[in-house]
This record gives sequence, C-alpha cells and structure tokens, in this order.
Amino acid sequence: MAGLKRDTPIPSGITLHTQSKVLEIQYADGSSYRLPFEFLRVNSPSAEVRGHGVGQETLQTGKREVTITRIDAVGHYAIQPTFSDGHSTGIYSWDHIYELATQHDVLWQAYLNQLAAAGVERDTPMAADPPTRGHGHAH
Repeated sequence: MAGLKRDTPIPSGITLHTQSKVLEIQYADGSSYRLPFEFLRVNSPSAEVRGHGVGQETLQTGKREVTITRIDAVGHYAIQPTFSDGHSTGIYSWDHIYELATQHDVLWQAYLNQLAAAGVERDTPMAADPPTRGHGHAH
C-alpha cells in the first residue's frame, strides 16, 4: 500500500456514532466529516471489494444496515474497521479516509450510478461468496 502523501492531513479525532451509523473524522484545522458506515463499507480498499485490477471490482449491495463493531489502528497511517457483516480486511489509510471525506458526494453518486448500471438496488443481498480467509490480501 502506498504511504501517506505529504499533504494529507492526519485526523485529530475519530468518533464512532453507533446509533446514527456514522464515523466522524476531525482534523486539526477544525474541519470534520461524517462518513456513513454503508459508504465506508462499499468503498472499502480491500481486495475483496476492489479486486486485483481494473474490472475486477465487486459491487457491494445490501450494506445499508451494516455497522462498525470495532476499529483498530494500523501503525500511524491507517485504521482497520470490522463491520457487522464480517468484513474486516479493508485498511483505510489516512489518504483514503481524506479522499472519502472530501469526495463523499461524488463517490456516493458514482456508487448509485454503478448500482443503476448493474440493474440492482442498494438493498439487494450480496450473492454468497466462497470463503476468502487465509488467501485474501488488503491493499
């Protein structure tokens, strides 16, 4: 995984709002962003979601009610949330978090467009996948 870009701010605070299903990210300049758990889950940087190259992405659906059950620090450069659907392989670098925070509206619309293009609804359950434990890798 690429390291931090020099100009990417490091969060000064991270608050998990379990009732509203939002992760709040605060920065030293006073800015803060609220990222819904569903948004974080469908934008996971994991190989399970992104695949191993262009065209290998797996469109995530049925994640509206997903929650984050825990968050682990990964060094000084990332967090690794565990979601209620069992997904825990996404390592969210500060770069990725900042991109998600500052590009939320564009990325969410892109996701909605992908759903429409695929002819599926947000709440369509994901097809059962073969187990990937042990040989999946995070990016």
